[in-house]
Amino acid sequence: MNLSSQIEAILYFKGEPVSAKKLAEFLGVSLEEVTQAITELKKNLEGRGITIIEKESEYMLATAPGASDIIQKITKDELTRDIGKAGLETLSIVLYKGNVSRREIDYIRGVNSTFILRNLMIRGLVERVVSDTDQRQFLYKPTFELMSFIGIEKIEDLPEYSDMNKEMEAFESERKTDGTRTE
Repeated sequence: MNLSSQIEAILYFKGEPVSAKKLAEFLGVSLEEVTQAITELKKNLEGRGITIIEKESEYMLATAPGASDIIQKITKDELTRDIGKAGLETLSIVLYKGNVSRREIDYIRGVNSTFILRNLMIRGLVERVVSDTDQRQFLYKPTFELMSFIGIEKIEDLPEYSDMNKEMEAFESERKTDGTRTE
């Protein structure tokens, strides 16, 4: 598989911005090779339904501007549906765990949560913030709108919060002794 195809696969899998430096690291190539491959990939994606967005040496796959009408229609349709079991699971993790990375959510759920998180962000239930400890990592946390909607003033007001917090801590310590890392 050529380099631009590998980059496309990584960007699709990650579902969030990835720095050129990180792409070079993943692929064991130079930054210059990454830049050339991204230029090639952009050219290959012309006239298709997806494109690459570039901001401050970070890249992300996104829908092409020409698809905006249909994407808006689908988004509106998604917002009128229930969030479903996967959405509730993810929302619970974000609420009870607090600032949590997508990788941690994926680990806890056992499946990729990229599209669920996107849906929750579109609905204004979850927000994505840059980690204080690692500027390259995003964390997800509940919005004020969500807290207002479920009728709590602070996270500690959630039902069985202290019990759930203890279970999360036990899960974390088990994971650490198990040698599994999610951060």
